Amino acid sequence: MFRLILALVFLTVSLVVRAQEAATGLAGRVDGRTYISPTGTFKVTIPVLPELGGNITDTPNVVTFQDDFNTHASIAAFIQDATQRWEMSTRGMKDYLVYFFSNFVLADFKQSFEGVQIESAKFIPGMLEGALITATLMPGGSMFASKVPQYEEGRMAVAKRGNLLFVKNGHIFVISVELAERVIEGRAYKKTTEEEDEILRQRLNDVVGKIQFAKPPAAAAPSIPPALAAPKK
Repeated sequence: MFRLILALVFLTVSLVVRAQEAATGLAGRVDGRTYISPTGTFKVTIPVLPELGGNITDTPNVVTFQDDFNTHASIAAFIQDATQRWEMSTRGMKDYLVYFFSNFVLADFKQSFEGVQIESAKFIPGMLEGALITATLMPGGSMFASKVPQYEEGRMAVAKRGNLLFVKNGHIFVISVELAERVIEGRAYKKTTEEEDEILRQRLNDVVGKIQFAKPPAAAAPSIPPALAAPKK
């Protein structure tokens, strides 16, 4: 997603207007260069440009940004209900994020694409008060399938996605980006697994850096039972 800060430098007023026009029908809304989630949980600088085929689609919980070049990024924010809060409190942050990824994110990928595999997973305790980064291989799961070089008949491109999970303000966030070059560069692509993982990590960090999170609601002052209240004089 990628090297998007360079593209955003060239964003003009006319492009902003076109982005707003292209974003009609969204559950959230666009304000200048910013996408605001339907619930107001977060807002994010839009990482795609209309002149590069940039498009925004969303639901009440997930927004996806994609262009015709090499950007496919999604941000999901799910409120933690009582069950999820209990799972987090009993498992601890690391095991909770692994649990959520395995049972919801990975399960969804596997339902959509056959042969999905986890290539790597790493918990980073010092990032966002605890974050999980994973890389998944998804045969036939590229969002850039139309750009796969047709040099090998019957070849199925194996997409690679980086996923970042963390908890913020009572929501679990899942950010996902595709390493588009892996499928669109064909035989010219020579990155090692380690290089791919580092690129995905940087791009996930870039997305996080563009997000502004809503302030958490102020905690209500605990009520004092009448029996413990000081007697009136």
